[in-house]
Amino acid sequence: MTTRPMAVTPGDPAGIGPDLVLQAAADAAWPGGLAVFADPEALARRARELGLVVGLHEWHPGESLPCTGLAVHPVPLAQRAEPGRPDPANAPATLAALDRAVTAVMEGHCQGLVTGPISKAVISEGTSLPFSGHTEYLAERAGASHPVMMLVGGNLRVALVTTHLPLRAVPDAVTPERVKRTVRTVAEALANDFAVLEPHILVTGLNPHAGEGGHLGDEEQRIIGPALDAVRAELGASAQVEGPVPGDTAFTPRCLREADAVICMYHDQGLGPLKQQAFGGAVNVSLGLPFVRTSVDHGTAFDLAGSGNAGGGSFREAIALARTLSANRARANE
Repeated sequence: MTTRPMAVTPGDPAGIGPDLVLQAAADAAWPGGLAVFADPEALARRARELGLVVGLHEWHPGESLPCTGLAVHPVPLAQRAEPGRPDPANAPATLAALDRAVTAVMEGHCQGLVTGPISKAVISEGTSLPFSGHTEYLAERAGASHPVMMLVGGNLRVALVTTHLPLRAVPDAVTPERVKRTVRTVAEALANDFAVLEPHILVTGLNPHAGEGGHLGDEEQRIIGPALDAVRAELGASAQVEGPVPGDTAFTPRCLREADAVICMYHDQGLGPLKQQAFGGAVNVSLGLPFVRTSVDHGTAFDLAGSGNAGGGSFREAIALARTLSANRARANE
């Protein structure tokens, strides 16, 4: 089994990301093996505020991890981070930490990437970048043409055809090629990363009742249905693709009984049902990247930062799943 660390970025330094990292590092039962890309002074201050004793050791990609404490690759902030008070001046450092972590993973120094929550508004304000989220940013950084956002929680794996778009922009973004690429990416990830061979994939429609035969919208007949027919022919026996099914029944026990994953057309169509079942313990997975990346299922929670009340379930699940996916991918590539 690899001894390479798992790269971790805490996310916004004013949010709960640093709390989650430090709480995990302070837990004697936690197996360790993390390399955190962050400002060590900011982490030390947050640890004191939380009453946690965590040894912080400077680390650089390619070095061995310290025997105790937390390995930290230093990425200095521009301004002192105050819990619950996001500062756009620190946005460049937040992105710099992410960029350095990605480089370490892509150069083989780390086995995968786990990211803490960031504020899209703070990043956009502090960098003048049209930042729409980790998934899209990492895909551009890694040269991946079609990333897919999947959340894993409870017994569900839910992937999205479109991600962070205004609802009015979704119909135009649901194209035949996007639907086909999403199904291909999910099928490949299920086989290689999740070790689910010949997966059963459920795909929803866009409109109520999957268009009701064209009476409530024709995207199912004109776009989604033909795209699924084409990708079924392409995948053959390697995957069973069912749909388009109505979004309001896709998550019923009968539909989910044999489904290994559900693909939904837009953000809230898929993530609402998943978070109802598994919020606080679900994991965001970016499919279609040349490396494994997971994240928490929640935001920055500025109101909880530094309070000691941040639940770490999703963060710990994200680390555990990243390790599992990395090991599965390594075996699939042998």
